[in-house]
Amino acid sequence: MSNMTGLFYFKYTIMSETNFIDYVKILFKSGHGGAGSVHMRRIKYFPLGGPDGGNGGKGGSIILKGNKQLWTLLHLKYTKHIYAKDGAGGTGDNSTGANGPDIIVEVPLGTIAKNPETEEKIIEITEHGQQIVLMPGGRGGMGNAYFKTATHRTPRFAQPGGEGQEDWVVLELKVLADVGLVGFPNAGKSTLLASVTAAKPKIANYPFTTLVPNLGIVKYHGDSSFVMADIPGIIEGAHEGKGLGLRFLRHIERNSVLLFMIPIDSPSIKKEYKILLNELEKYNPELLDKTRILTISKIDTADEALLRNVKKKLPDVDTVFISSVTGEGLDVLKKRLWTVLNDEA
Repeated sequence: MSNMTGLFYFKYTIMSETNFIDYVKILFKSGHGGAGSVHMRRIKYFPLGGPDGGNGGKGGSIILKGNKQLWTLLHLKYTKHIYAKDGAGGTGDNSTGANGPDIIVEVPLGTIAKNPETEEKIIEITEHGQQIVLMPGGRGGMGNAYFKTATHRTPRFAQPGGEGQEDWVVLELKVLADVGLVGFPNAGKSTLLASVTAAKPKIANYPFTTLVPNLGIVKYHGDSSFVMADIPGIIEGAHEGKGLGLRFLRHIERNSVLLFMIPIDSPSIKKEYKILLNELEKYNPELLDKTRILTISKIDTADEALLRNVKKKLPDVDTVFISSVTGEGLDVLKKRLWTVLNDEA
């Protein structure tokens, strides 16, 4: 099972469309290193005391740090520039200049930093407290005392400080969850999440009720639990940006198990399942390597004849029938998910 479960508090989070931010672009700049000092020791009894220029301080670095209490990048929404300070120059008496303070930018788990032009991933934050240097500060320059040798006793030069780095970086959040709910709008994903967790997502009988990912903790036998994410509904053409499109498909990449959900009154369960698979494959073929379970929802609305007919026409995938309203099949589903997650681990 994903080891991320232990990083979540046993609580739910509700992220409204106004405060769920999963993409920001920021100009980062690390500090320049301070210059080394050129200085000769001159005191009363040592008029020719030799070089004693100190080294420059290191420039401040930009560091990303994982914080399990953050769920979005909202706190960075209006931040366009983050600059670290330069290191101070060295001085006489072999005094090293002060280092520029590092800037630590806290981000939610599942945050990726990438180059906005090439889309190349630079770093990835997946654990609470994890710290990775995004841009190191420039090194401090060596003072002239460093360059003193037996044959060159009075060097009158020092090293300049190293330059910091400056560039635009995209921070992109991909929700970390053990189980990701995949389905068309109004398939009952939010209702299931509300039934098996403490989450209270918005639920209504029309498409795109869910406009942001919702997370919930599914408790299972004692203190055991796993994290379930309700991803906003996929429609045909989502990989091309239709509907909510690419904005939320990326969140599915982080789920260990994909739980497909199709209501029992669907005109063709096989066809819907094939469309969902096709959208995932066109977005990222590696998503098809994940373990998949199909859930047929809303069985409380079906009679025995419809149930028998549906069971004859299922796609070739592990399937569980449930009703989030009556609770039928939910214990079976939780047990199946728990077993699969532990097998994955």
